[in-house]
Parts: sequence; C-alpha cells; structure tokens
Amino acid sequence: MLPKMPSNLETFSELLLIAKGQDFFLIGKKRALIGGGMNSEKVSYRKIMIDGVLLLWFLLTLGSLIFVLWDQFTNTPSMRVMTLAWALVILYTGPLGLFLYFVSCRQPMPNTHDQFIDVHWKQATGSLIHCVAGDATAIILMAAILHFFDVPNGIEVILEYIAAYLFGLFIFQALFMRTMFPAYWLAVKKTIFAETVSMNMVMTGMFPIIVWIKYHYPIASDPFKPYFWGTMSLATIVGFLIAYPINSWMVRKMIKHGMMSKGMTMDHQPPTLPMGQMWAWVIGTYLIFFAVMAFTGLFIPIRFS
Repeated sequence: MLPKMPSNLETFSELLLIAKGQDFFLIGKKRALIGGGMNSEKVSYRKIMIDGVLLLWFLLTLGSLIFVLWDQFTNTPSMRVMTLAWALVILYTGPLGLFLYFVSCRQPMPNTHDQFIDVHWKQATGSLIHCVAGDATAIILMAAILHFFDVPNGIEVILEYIAAYLFGLFIFQALFMRTMFPAYWLAVKKTIFAETVSMNMVMTGMFPIIVWIKYHYPIASDPFKPYFWGTMSLATIVGFLIAYPINSWMVRKMIKHGMMSKGMTMDHQPPTLPMGQMWAWVIGTYLIFFAVMAFTGLFIPIRFS
C-alpha cells in the first residue's frame, strides 16, 4: 500500500520515490536532508574563506599603514596634509595603496623627492589621494552612523554624498590648503569646481559597490563587522580608479595642484575656466553619476521611502 502523499513535496525525487514504496520514500527524504546539509557546508566553507581573506587583508593593511607612517616621518619629506591623506587612503586600500605609495611618492634616496615626483601621473596621483582621503572618510563615517537608523538605501546615498561633499570641500580642500590662498572663503570659492567634479567621479565608483554588497549581504552594513570595512575598501579602490582621469586632466590644466614636498610653498591660483565650460563639466559629471546609479537600480532596488 502506498503511503499518504504529503501536502507539500519539497523535492522532485520524493514524488518519484512515493510510487515505489514506503522504504524508498524514506530513503528519498534522507537524501534530501543530506543534500541540505551539503549546501550548508558549502555556505559555511565560503564564509570561512571570506573571513580568512578579510583577516589577511586587514593584517596587510595594518602593516602597510605602520610602514607608511614610519617612512613619512623618517624618509619621505611630504607635506603633513599628504601624510594624513596617505594614511587614510592606505587604511582603506591596504597593500594596493602601499604599492601606489612606493611607485608614486616614496623617496628612493635622500634629497630626491622633488625629482622623483616630477612626473605627471605621480602629480595626478597625489591630487587624487588628497581628494579620496576626504571623500571616503566622510562616506565611511556617515555609513557607520546610518547603520543604527532605519534609512532606505536611496536616502543613505544622498546623506553620504552630502557628508562627503561638505567634508571634502570645507575641510580637506579649503581648510587644509588654506595657506595657498589669501583667505579661507577664497579657498572655498577657488576649489569648489575641482572638488565637485572630482568627487562626483569618486562617488560614481563607490556607491554602486556599496549599494550592491549591502543589498546582497546586509551584514556589510554593520561597522562592527569586518564585512563593512571590506566593502568600504573595495568601494574606495573602485572610486579611486574611476576618478583618476578627471584628476589627471585638472592637474594638467593646473586647476588642481599635484604632489608636493614638505616645505614647498605655492601661491596656487588656479586658472579660471569659462563659465560655460565649468558648468558643462559639473553637469556632465552629475549625469554620469546619475546614469550609473540608475543602471545599478536596474539590478538593485534603490528606495527613498
């Protein structure tokens, strides 16, 4: 006599085995349970692998940060604002940031720093390091705070953008570069264009990564978990790469300053672009940012309520 058919069949194999008798049906159930156990083991193994990679990354990041700080105070004569910028960027980009430091900033021999950094791509890298340090720091801090509030991811993006823009412009640009201008508010006025277009490109790289990972792995929203910091590291690296071309162009046009040595002074009065050209660049970078976020929204729900 065939057993009573269950109200909800979980596997197709159960349906086939019911027709062959009670014994086979029980075997089918056991196989289904074994299969579920194997899936759990795969998930557990993947988590262990991710945890191991993150642990290795954080250890390498710590070593990279210690080395850069030691080198900045004992060998490479960078401006102190750049010491801070390099420390923050390497905190977020780990050994990749350390590699970039070696090839673009670290003085190979005493009294050779000015000559070593006198290459356009190194000057552009210094400009971008200064920008990313401020923008990424503000985003990470705001993301950590917003974790404790029930905020839709679309609103979170807006709040993090505002925080990065204000911190990047008023602190990392205008305040830290105050000595290059006669007055603080003149520094704000002269750097607002560069900060806007540069930050828009940094955000274009960072926000899709953050939104995607947090949607699929909600644990990455918790600043007390390593997944949060791993997410921010990946996002910062992508943002850095996306923003390099616009910073390279601005350094070439002398709109932004490049890498500088400690003790160097520069009365930095960036050339004024025609107003129409400035607005074209600003609008263009915003359109790129919005387009990338809209494309991200095709795959990840971006909510504002």
